Amino acid sequence: MTLPIAILAGGLATRLGDIAAATPKSLVDVAGKPFIAHQLALLRRHGVDEVVVCVGHLGEQVRAVIGGGSAYGVRVRYSCDGERRLGTGGALRQAASLLGPAFLVLSGDSYLECDYQAIAAAFSASGRDGLMTVLRNEGRWDRSNVLYEDGRIVRYDKADATPDMRHIDYGLGVLKAAVLDAYPAECALDLAAVYRELVERDQLAAYEVSGRFYEIGTPEGLEDTRRHLAAPPVSYARRHLDETARIVAGIEAEVIEKMAGMLAALRARGGRLFFLGVGGSAANCSHAVNDFRKIAGIEAYTPVDNVSELTARTNDDGWESVFVEWLKGSRLRREDMVFVLSVGGGSLEKNVSPNLVRALQYARETGTEILGVVGRDGGYTARVADACVIVPTVNPDNVTPHSEAFQSVLWHLLVSHPAVKIVQTKWESKQ
Repeated sequence: MTLPIAILAGGLATRLGDIAAATPKSLVDVAGKPFIAHQLALLRRHGVDEVVVCVGHLGEQVRAVIGGGSAYGVRVRYSCDGERRLGTGGALRQAASLLGPAFLVLSGDSYLECDYQAIAAAFSASGRDGLMTVLRNEGRWDRSNVLYEDGRIVRYDKADATPDMRHIDYGLGVLKAAVLDAYPAECALDLAAVYRELVERDQLAAYEVSGRFYEIGTPEGLEDTRRHLAAPPVSYARRHLDETARIVAGIEAEVIEKMAGMLAALRARGGRLFFLGVGGSAANCSHAVNDFRKIAGIEAYTPVDNVSELTARTNDDGWESVFVEWLKGSRLRREDMVFVLSVGGGSLEKNVSPNLVRALQYARETGTEILGVVGRDGGYTARVADACVIVPTVNPDNVTPHSEAFQSVLWHLLVSHPAVKIVQTKWESKQ
């Protein structure tokens, strides 16, 4: 989904002092280019090519330097406050005829390395009137001003932040133009006030980003941004590996130790181990069955190893019941164990992996122990499991690859744990 974007570039830049006394903030030099040139290049890389720059203070200078945007591979048009300052919300209302029914809105002093198309798609899917991107800030880069819980914005206030606010308005939003029609045209309007009213009406969706923001609104922020944009770009591979390191640091080792003890007890009582998962997690289940049987001496099975039965049950009885009926056919007992590998953990409300939920409900009925390695918030698996590792979300854009990768990391850890492992693996046995 491609939306136009409004860049709010009409501020007076008073915090920059002499740096922007005769130069609009958008044209301040950053790593040899006007700051807005960096913004436009970033937007073009993310497929955003319709830009409306809302100007005010020294706005004609911006138009003279940037022109129609052809040098940057985008189309740039301008909307000017005029003689009276309109405020950030008023500037958007003024530009409405250029922006269309819905649009992205970017702070003019922000450089935001995020997935603009995914954010636009999330707005469309939400069905709400607006969307705010938020970052778990913990007061690091500026004062946190958003209370964000369970995927929604509970409270937003830039002027009256409270200690329970851990997130911050990231500087990128999405709005339906009709939202602005409700405000008097003759009055100045702050976008923050629009966001607060949307929160009160539960009409402001949220999109959590993971990467920090860069800004040039203060001398300190300007120097930080200059250093960032002058440095060689960080490769995707480096970022992904850095995220992996953060995940390792956030995993609870105590939960893994508990799981190892439970698996050793399962073997001692002669119970069986049933792995459940779908998609990439199903492949992990198949590999895990091999290792737990061969290395740990635990009788292990997974329904995804039998394609004929799996597809027959799906065809005849439906996807939702495929795992629970397989467990019934396997005579699941109290002394057995179910081990779920999943990105989301299952949710009936969201109709995500309902087959896992039905299987786990049956496991609870039979008194069977449940283990899990899951991503996101852990879903139903985390709520009912006896022990569950939730793979920390460090980048919402990479939840699936990290979750499925760490499923493999963690069950390999468990099968090689001294409490679980009884057979030496081949290469480790070679001297």
